[in-house]
Amino acid sequence: MTVLSRTFGLTGGIASGKSTVARFFEELGAKTIDADRLGHDLIQPSLPAYQEVVALFGNDILDSAGAIDRRLLGARVFSDPQDLRRLNAILHPRIIETMDQQVRQYTAEDPGALVLVDAALIYEAGLSGSFLKVLVAWCHPQQQLERLMGKGGLARAEAERRIAAQMPAEEKRRRADYVIDCSGTKENTRQQVVALYPELQGLADSAS
Repeated sequence: MTVLSRTFGLTGGIASGKSTVARFFEELGAKTIDADRLGHDLIQPSLPAYQEVVALFGNDILDSAGAIDRRLLGARVFSDPQDLRRLNAILHPRIIETMDQQVRQYTAEDPGALVLVDAALIYEAGLSGSFLKVLVAWCHPQQQLERLMGKGGLARAEAERRIAAQMPAEEKRRRADYVIDCSGTKENTRQQVVALYPELQGLADSAS
């Protein structure tokens, strides 16, 4: 049994409502791990991944302070699938290693804790079988596009490129053990999380 086999994966397309779902689980007592945040932390200046990313993509992705500008990096990799694969090859092994360490820490502190890993690329990275169950946050495709253009501040073409770079939302929905529909209000999403939480806690207790 791997350490992730006692945890739950939470995934979904970009701007699908995944972070909102994670926050609601956290409010109920779940321990959450944000893979995107781990990736951000790993590319801070002076760290090995920073050096590798800059060596690969050049100084054009840096801001005036010398840090990696995630918007510039995103525009680069989401316009070229090969560049995205290269970036993932640098970051994914490190993210998984750090994620593993955090899960071990949480389960050592509380063996029955409900631990949720919030990660956009669970299916794309072939990690779905590593988790106890996988939850997918889903919303209607048009809503996803509108959210990305609105809060994300992206032009339509750029938003469409980023959505297309991930597995189709309907495919993730089909593969999911549980689907949380984030098309409605936040309160509706919260109610779905509240209803599901006891079942997942029971599974976590059984696996501990």
